[in-house]
Amino acid sequence: RAIRNSNRTVGATLSYNVTRKYGSKGLPDDTITVNFKGSAGQSFGAFITRGITFKLAGESNDYFGKGLSGGRLILLPPLDSTFSGFRNIITGNVNLFGASSGEAFINGMAGERFCVRNSGATAVVEGVGDHGCEYMTGGTAVILGPTGVNFAAGMSGGLAYVYDENQLFDTRCNLEMVDIEPVVEKEDILVLKTLIERHVEYTDSLVGTRILDSWEESLPSFVKVMPIEYRRALEIIRDRETQNTETTVITEEVFV
Repeated sequence: RAIRNSNRTVGATLSYNVTRKYGSKGLPDDTITVNFKGSAGQSFGAFITRGITFKLAGESNDYFGKGLSGGRLILLPPLDSTFSGFRNIITGNVNLFGASSGEAFINGMAGERFCVRNSGATAVVEGVGDHGCEYMTGGTAVILGPTGVNFAAGMSGGLAYVYDENQLFDTRCNLEMVDIEPVVEKEDILVLKTLIERHVEYTDSLVGTRILDSWEESLPSFVKVMPIEYRRALEIIRDRETQNTETTVITEEVFV
């Protein structure tokens, strides 16, 4: 289906009707799949719910995936493009603003304030402008390319994995509320690799393919951005779970 930049907020009405009929749980994944080509206007894929997949071959304006609510968005260059998405901006500013769940796979770079106030969606992109993951409270962002400055400003939750090939990310990240650490935990490695594999599956990403083809060499170039307070909250939860487990074991031993 052809789309133009005068077509704004595409998907919002469809999601309203799905939610009205099927409730907040939506539909099984990919129940409704729509393929677009062209230049989408502002707020493409806004608020789309679970069960809806939008695939756009072209480009998108600002607010791509605004309020994403369980749906899946796939963005890649035009099929007849003579250049790759990597190192080229394919979508505007403030992508996934206020997203609460769902997925976005973007074969190309995004503008400024990517994933601002994301609270639960998962996104893979090949580079972002300034203020990436600003005020993020949940979800996961994978950045397979360069970032602008002030990354993670006000980020209090969620995780970001950044491909820091040139070892410059620490000069671009706002460290007031987050720590930067290597990706070494098995769980992190599995999550990261799986998301890149899915990104390649959906978008035929060249940079994703290159990273996967040399995974052992590429992995050390990734860093994990972890909000400090979020880490503390997770540690408290783990401690309580351990205490509850120990209490249960002791109780069982007493009454056996």
